[in-house]
Amino acid sequence: MTTPPKTVLVVEDDAAIRRGIVDALKFAGYAVIACGCGQEGQDTALQAQLDLVVLDVMLPKVSGTSILAAIRRARPSLPVILVTARGAEQDRVHGLQAGADDYVVKPFSSKELLARVQAVLRRSAERPSDVGRISIAGRAIDFDRREIERPDRSRVLLSAKEAELLRYLVQNRGRAIARAELLERVWGLPAGGDAGTRAIDMHIVNLRDKLADPPERPAVVLTVRGKGYMLAAEAS
Repeated sequence: MTTPPKTVLVVEDDAAIRRGIVDALKFAGYAVIACGCGQEGQDTALQAQLDLVVLDVMLPKVSGTSILAAIRRARPSLPVILVTARGAEQDRVHGLQAGADDYVVKPFSSKELLARVQAVLRRSAERPSDVGRISIAGRAIDFDRREIERPDRSRVLLSAKEAELLRYLVQNRGRAIARAELLERVWGLPAGGDAGTRAIDMHIVNLRDKLADPPERPAVVLTVRGKGYMLAAEAS
């Protein structure tokens, strides 16, 4: 039986760039849906059967970051690659913090884009799903619901990337994990640079806040000086 092609949504308002991306993806064997309007792109991203979204950041009326936020709320596991004309560190950090799986900076080659598409789809298929629920230090973490029940019985939701990061720490509990490893294994990006480090540290801050895990004396997500982060070994 022939495996159906992966379907990629391309949301890009520049007709020439959109055509180039679509042609490259089709030539590589992907099925492609193309949208030149942000609102149409958002509606399609939330409704169509898709394997990946290639999303321009600078769109008129409805921005790419707004569309990404809507995707993460409704379809947290749908991979998204951001396309941006801005290569500044703060823009890359913002994209990663917002839940993007990867990004490409204009101008880019078809070869680079296809390599990133292939890598993100491969990581999406390989994302671990064997951890369903754990308890640690009075907190109950439900990965299927992406929810934490804290010691005071209050409940908070995790973002898709927060859940991925916490799941990776759980799967490697008791082991200090370097930021470079987290950047490669959770974000799927090459190690190096302050942008990735800052994105990881910000996610750790957010995780500790949602876990009610005080940074001065954490009981769940521990900082290992000179190495990185570690989940406390008693998680079960």
